[in-house]
Amino acid sequence: MRPLSDTIARLAALRHARDTGETPSGDLVEMTGFGSNPGALRAWTHIPLTLPRNAPLVVVLHGCTQNAAGYDNNSGWSHLAESQGFALLFPEQQRANNPNLCFNWFQPEDTRRGAGEALSIRQMIERLVLDHGLDRRRIFVTGLSAGGAMASVMLATYPEVFAGGAIIAGLPHGVAGSVPEAFDRMRGHGLAEVAGLEALVRGASDHEGPWPTISIWQGSADRTVSPSNAEAILEQWRGLHGVGAKPTHTEMVDGFPHEVWCNREGRAVIERYDIAGMGHGTPLDSAEPGETAGAYMLDVAISSTRHIARFWGLAPAASRRAAKPVPEQDVDQAAPAGPITQIIETALRRAGLMR
Repeated sequence: MRPLSDTIARLAALRHARDTGETPSGDLVEMTGFGSNPGALRAWTHIPLTLPRNAPLVVVLHGCTQNAAGYDNNSGWSHLAESQGFALLFPEQQRANNPNLCFNWFQPEDTRRGAGEALSIRQMIERLVLDHGLDRRRIFVTGLSAGGAMASVMLATYPEVFAGGAIIAGLPHGVAGSVPEAFDRMRGHGLAEVAGLEALVRGASDHEGPWPTISIWQGSADRTVSPSNAEAILEQWRGLHGVGAKPTHTEMVDGFPHEVWCNREGRAVIERYDIAGMGHGTPLDSAEPGETAGAYMLDVAISSTRHIARFWGLAPAASRRAAKPVPEQDVDQAAPAGPITQIIETALRRAGLMR
């Protein structure tokens, strides 16, 4: 139950929004006491005041060097949740677990069903579902970079929990089991040597289907996570959904190619967006409410937040228009000095975890 002071503050914000026509702020509230929390993660939520019964839930996983509030402030998820009526959960990494605030998607003890960070996130979901009467059939997960890789982990280890997932500049499940392997896969090395991408998902639980739908987003100029990972994610899930190598149809959305794979019933089960000229980050459109450029949050005139929500049936499609070219140098300037891989490698060497 909400503290009375929190309820009063939210009611005041909603009243102000109704009077002024503004969207309520995306402030997050910390959730504690959600279980044993073996991964030692923090949990933040955004629950709209007017949340309908049996509302959906979206789990949002930030990238390295980010936190929950920062990702929410730039991505627009809280604004969309307020307007469309769904709950949000933002798991957050702690520096004691990872010096660069990356989810440990490459550590076996954190990526198994019933253990570590994966179980912590599952416990958070269960607490929110019970507290707010959320719809178990409409739970979704998305993430950027290490958060995208962790989204892959959640979709593989708890496929019965999720109706869909969206992986932004992320990696397939199960392709790395150590720090050196993680960096190799991020650079695109060794992916072809990882046998049985589909089998890695099948072996992560005893689930036999149906499987979550998958949305894949990748920038062609990403120097942190090689675009070959997007192809590997597609390969990991194609067989599970029983779709062929060629997309069912391709269209241009906001000036970028959008490929869709449909199953035998004609339902779209996998989609992929390739963002030409974009570096490492979440694709945003500053024309949309709550979406602003920042470190690894890139204004390329296409809203991944809204298009992902559309794919999941949580929001109407964003307006479509011709995209402006994205020069690679402009994308690089949106990130802090030095590639994120260099930041992580330096910290790991100092900690004696990498030579």
